[in-house]
Amino acid sequence: MRKIVFSLFLIITLIELSLTGCVPSQPTEEVEILSADRLINRLEANRRRIKNFEGQGVITVNSSTMQNSATFRVVMVKPDSVYITFFGPFGIELAQAVATSSNFIFYDALQNTAYVGESDSDVLQNIFRINLSFSDIIDAFSGSVNLSQNLYKAPDKFDIIYDKYILTYINPENILTSVYKIDVRRLGITEYTLNSDDGLINLEGKYSDFQIFENVAIPYKISILNRVDSQKIDVEYRKISVNQKDIVIDFRIPDDATIIKW
Repeated sequence: MRKIVFSLFLIITLIELSLTGCVPSQPTEEVEILSADRLINRLEANRRRIKNFEGQGVITVNSSTMQNSATFRVVMVKPDSVYITFFGPFGIELAQAVATSSNFIFYDALQNTAYVGESDSDVLQNIFRINLSFSDIIDAFSGSVNLSQNLYKAPDKFDIIYDKYILTYINPENILTSVYKIDVRRLGITEYTLNSDDGLINLEGKYSDFQIFENVAIPYKISILNRVDSQKIDVEYRKISVNQKDIVIDFRIPDDATIIKW
């Protein structure tokens, strides 16, 4: 009988301990809770603190026209340069792409053919296989969200739900609703959604596995989903470095390559 009573007591104790372990401490006990305006200023200041970015990992693109993944290396020098190299099995170079806000070069290594021209949304969609603007591509690969347009605008809704700040902005001109979820402790944006009332715009970004670089939370896992166009891009970094003093984008088209103007 004593053994049964002891066993029941042990089970109840373990259950209580497990339940206690599932309830994290309140964030207010550990960090300062920021007002909406201070939060936006901190987030935008952190985004601007990253002057250049280099990462290596795996990128997966799923859309109605393709499903593919490849290892890659990306180098970004803000505000206007991004360079990406895609690799196949055994580290074989498949392609390189250099894009700025005005021009692009896409080099197909297997065909030894380079496509050059002026950057626009159609060109970038053909290169990156997802409908994003140039600035969105820069932010997508670095795992950041541009909040500069909201620096002097109060959110339409501001909530703090457990360990997340939730900012909601409604643009009356185009009826777009933007919602940002931010980790209270690390001040990293964990989720971003952009929706229109007519359903023509439905974007979602998710960010996770954060590491701190120069006091800025940068995610190692990024997922960007365009529900309207059924396009999704997943990025999983294996290595990241930021604000290197000697980083440069040095890409040259081989002399014997065929050049096609887009």
